[in-house]
Amino acid sequence: MAAQVRDELASLLRPSIATKDLDVYAEERIGRLGGKPAFKGYRGYPASVCVSVNEEVIHGIPGPRKIKEGDIVSLDLGVLYAGFYADTAICAPVGRVDAPALKLMRAVREAFEAGVSKARAGGRVSDISHAVQVSAERDGFSVVREFVGHGIGRMMHEEPQIPNYGAPGQGLMLRSGQALAIEPMINEGSPAVRVLEDGWTTVTVDGKRSAHHEHTVLVTDDGAEILTVAAA
Repeated sequence: MAAQVRDELASLLRPSIATKDLDVYAEERIGRLGGKPAFKGYRGYPASVCVSVNEEVIHGIPGPRKIKEGDIVSLDLGVLYAGFYADTAICAPVGRVDAPALKLMRAVREAFEAGVSKARAGGRVSDISHAVQVSAERDGFSVVREFVGHGIGRMMHEEPQIPNYGAPGQGLMLRSGQALAIEPMINEGSPAVRVLEDGWTTVTVDGKRSAHHEHTVLVTDDGAEILTVAAA
């Protein structure tokens, strides 16, 4: 459900659509599929999806803002179903975007792939963290420090926390059957971020763009199975 609605939202991105329209669609669509929007009301968050545009890193609150040609938009949503949570995010372009934006979006996907390649039973949490950091910085981007990935299951946020930076070989040992939300957040410029007065929307301090990519994954003895992939 989470994957399907995420991809449907990405397909709706176009110039002049209001971010609130995306939220309305997400809430209605998740309900029709039989789930519950996991974000709405969570710790007071007022919407069903986070819509973060350009310099907004995460937790952008949907509202009247109209998306423009050339924007990049990170869409982050969660679903609660049968007592379990799923969490996923994608960064997508609006119409034609410039080459640096394409590079940033590609880099955040590659950073995720690097991290998920280390999510196997017997590894350590920081193996994921280190792989994300190395990939992002190799491509010339910085990694956000203040926000992290996390365990997920019967609660939205469970242990362990999964930073997107750090030395390998540290932290909790991963075990088969464990579910994780791995979510690189990388910036074009400085890694520094700040939270706006609404208490949620997090932006880059230097005003440069940011990208977010996330999947819920299952740790196995042979590696990670990505769960938030839409059915063909």
